[in-house]
Amino acid sequence: MTKKALITGVTGQDGSYLAEFLLSKGYEVHGVIRRSSSFNTQRIDHLYQDPHKPDTRLFLVHADLNDSSSLNTILRDIQPDEVYNLAAQSHVRVSFDIPEYTSEVAGVGTIRILEAIRASGIKTRFYQASSSEMFGQAPPPQNENTVFHPRSPYACAKVFSHYVTVNYREAYGLFACSGILFNHESERRGETFVTRKITRAASRIKLGLQDKLYLGNLDARRDWGYAKDYIEAMWLMLQAEKADDYVIATGETHSVKEFVEEAFNCLGLDWNQYVEIDPWYYRPSEVDLLLGDATKARRELGWQPRVGFKQLVRLMIDHDLKLAEQEKYLAAGQK
Repeated sequence: MTKKALITGVTGQDGSYLAEFLLSKGYEVHGVIRRSSSFNTQRIDHLYQDPHKPDTRLFLVHADLNDSSSLNTILRDIQPDEVYNLAAQSHVRVSFDIPEYTSEVAGVGTIRILEAIRASGIKTRFYQASSSEMFGQAPPPQNENTVFHPRSPYACAKVFSHYVTVNYREAYGLFACSGILFNHESERRGETFVTRKITRAASRIKLGLQDKLYLGNLDARRDWGYAKDYIEAMWLMLQAEKADDYVIATGETHSVKEFVEEAFNCLGLDWNQYVEIDPWYYRPSEVDLLLGDATKARRELGWQPRVGFKQLVRLMIDHDLKLAEQEKYLAAGQK
């Protein structure tokens, strides 16, 4: 029988890679999208085809983590074998500006899905996208036993979601896992996130389309991996014999400044000439250092990262340089 998977946040970086991955394994994939007057499906457009075709295996359904009735309906109608909850307002800096909305979606939204699963009686396996931001100021390296010290509304919401996933596993016997994923980037990362903001700006500066790049805290250090590697870890968790929680990380840490240097070096540029600090980009409470210990995932799931830091930056630069070249070509054609 063909397995069915339901993905919230299917139009995001992780959701699009996960849909791609599951389709390659023969799944029927149902992706949750919110109703909007405009489509935001660019990341999955290459996967989508007319749902009337007999061989279609990707379907988009309208629902919202703020609406329990829509979640109950799609779970009852689809009856998925696996549910991946990737939806959230995931921009940490923005979560300080819209804390209530962030908490509603990234926090309470999770319990709405879990309660819908419990109430329906569907035998499904649930994956919760937890975050390394939950560790905050906890001393590194951080693993599954490290005490959380969240430093943003986003991180606080994720801690709630993490613990409520554990609670539903223990209280109701649901197969519910949390993947505590450290920072994972790619060519599909949103352009307002710092890594993509850097590679996009550096590429545009190289071609004379932009003069400056404004950033905040260059000293913040993160454990950066490649999103496509981390998607496999999500799937592996739901194939295990028993549900558990896992840290997914590379075990290396680099500063924002190092990321900037590497990106500009790829283009033969001196970053010091183009980067300026804007205090607005600082968070009210900073997270200085995140460094993950994924020993448990390596041992129990057989997972390990394949793409290293320099290769990750190069992949993103190559992609954004092509976009910048297209932008410059189109601009020249309009003159």
